[in-house]
Amino acid sequence: MTDTTETALTVRAGVVQDVEAVLAFWLAAAEGTDRHDSAESVRRLIERDPEALLIAELDGRMVGTVIAGWDGWRCHLYRLAVDPAHRRKGIGRVLLDTAEKRFSEYGGMRADAMVLHDNTLAHHAWTAAGYVRQPQWGRWVKPLPSTGNGRHSG
Repeated sequence: MTDTTETALTVRAGVVQDVEAVLAFWLAAAEGTDRHDSAESVRRLIERDPEALLIAELDGRMVGTVIAGWDGWRCHLYRLAVDPAHRRKGIGRVLLDTAEKRFSEYGGMRADAMVLHDNTLAHHAWTAAGYVRQPQWGRWVKPLPSTGNGRHSG
């Protein structure tokens, strides 16, 4: 692995002006997976927690993202994505290190990541970063209806 990111890579918090670019990035960098993301849901994330969406830039160009969500109890990681042309250069590691530092500053004790079972490429990246899959847990979900106040579960 060659790490050419040390001098030119920066990580910053996403802002509302990044929303459309982030959505386009996820379509390309997350292998086109559709997770029903919307501009409104990303805006709400930024408004609720302005430091949750981390964007890695290489010479001013978005090359990676991760959502580092802290709910006051647990540390959650979502949407780790790295531009396919820039993978295996340490960008994902820098994003995760930044997220983990954020969590530690809040007193978080353990981070968890949502990773699709079929995304074996991601399994390698998470394993390399020291994460392990917990087979004893399963994710239970229930879609929530819109409340009509502009807030909707995304």
